[in-house]
Amino acid sequence: MANFDFTAWSKLSLVQQFALAGGVVMLVSAGLGGSVVSNRIEEVVVRNTANATALYMESFIAPLTQDLARRTDMTEESRVKIGELLADTALGKRVVSFKIWRPGGLVVDASNLETVGKRFPPTENLKKAWGGEVRADFNDTKDEEDKAEHALGIPLLEIYSPIREIKSGKVIAVAEFYEVATQLKQDLIRARAMGWLTVAGSMLLIAVGLFAVVLRGSRTIDRQLGALKDLVARNLALRLRVQGAAARFASVNDQALRRIGADLHDGPAQLMGFAALRLDALQGQVSGRAAEDLAAVQRAVKDSILEIRSIARGLSLPDIEQKSLEDILRGVTEAHAARTGTAVALHCQAVSGLPAAVKICCYRFVQEGLNNAWHHAEGQGQEVRVSLRGDLLEVLVLDRGAGFAQLPVDFLREDAGLGLAGLADRVESLGGHISFANRSDGPGAQLRMTLDLKEAT
Repeated sequence: MANFDFTAWSKLSLVQQFALAGGVVMLVSAGLGGSVVSNRIEEVVVRNTANATALYMESFIAPLTQDLARRTDMTEESRVKIGELLADTALGKRVVSFKIWRPGGLVVDASNLETVGKRFPPTENLKKAWGGEVRADFNDTKDEEDKAEHALGIPLLEIYSPIREIKSGKVIAVAEFYEVATQLKQDLIRARAMGWLTVAGSMLLIAVGLFAVVLRGSRTIDRQLGALKDLVARNLALRLRVQGAAARFASVNDQALRRIGADLHDGPAQLMGFAALRLDALQGQVSGRAAEDLAAVQRAVKDSILEIRSIARGLSLPDIEQKSLEDILRGVTEAHAARTGTAVALHCQAVSGLPAAVKICCYRFVQEGLNNAWHHAEGQGQEVRVSLRGDLLEVLVLDRGAGFAQLPVDFLREDAGLGLAGLADRVESLGGHISFANRSDGPGAQLRMTLDLKEAT
């Protein structure tokens, strides 16, 4: 799993993923199912065959071994009769070897006379046969006492049949028979083949049915994905057009504001200045009540001149194209500090290659943010931070005022003032976002702007 290529896997279609994953699952399931079915068939066939043979053999052997209920070994007469029973008879052709077991693994009679009187470690089947259970193994002659049978080189069915005393039903011995299993072997091969074919056929039918369903679903999904991709592409193109139009509008609006500022400075401000000069010339020509009225008019005219010039400076923009973002924001903070008499700290990460629309947006954002910080926090702890993480530009305007007991969720509503609402429109037109919150590192508030430069270019 450590070397699995998830990237290549994710590029495959749904039907290809199903074909690979489903194929592996089906093969594993078919292997496990076929193995279980084959083993089960072999177990049932061997058990049934063993039960039939054990019942058949017990009808011949049990009457000849009843003396074992009273003796530890068999009489010579019983051994001879059992030998005659298995010699040159139909039963002898089926049963090629036998052993009669006593407790402790003692062989008291056998077709191979060399094993008579010997003790062998009791096998698991022999132990269960002493418990009254008929046990059998197919073609398993690897135990120590099976050397002679193993040397025959033919398939054998090894059967352990308990011998019971006729009167009490007590197990007095265990008869072990080795039946020729050539036909059984062929039957098992055919049964296994049928089991494997049945499982494989069932799995194949299931796989074909599921594949057809998944293929149809995959094609439907592919069509829907294709339509969705077309819709996304159209929406992206439309969004870029809207953002481009909004950015161009913002640029045209800034140019219009710059012209208005220039016109205010060169037009009404100059006329008001001329009026102030004329009023100064008239000051010595009037007296009494008229002099007081003239002084009031002079003060109003001079205040108007200052107000017009202040408005003109606020509407004008610096040389955006030629200056870096740090220089632009330094000019904003210095102008704000000079106008309000408060300090502003600037921490600006070096950012280059920004389009003019982004620079103007940052300029207006910091300008409006500092105005709000001065208004709401009386200029306490004013700070501007600019950072760039990847393509995400973040600009923060912070203060150390009292903050807000309850954050103004609707601080961008139109009736809250044109500054923030217009600022939000400008930022969102470039694909950005602004938010307002109390500071987490102490008292104060922060105005935050995030701008994805990939969308703003």
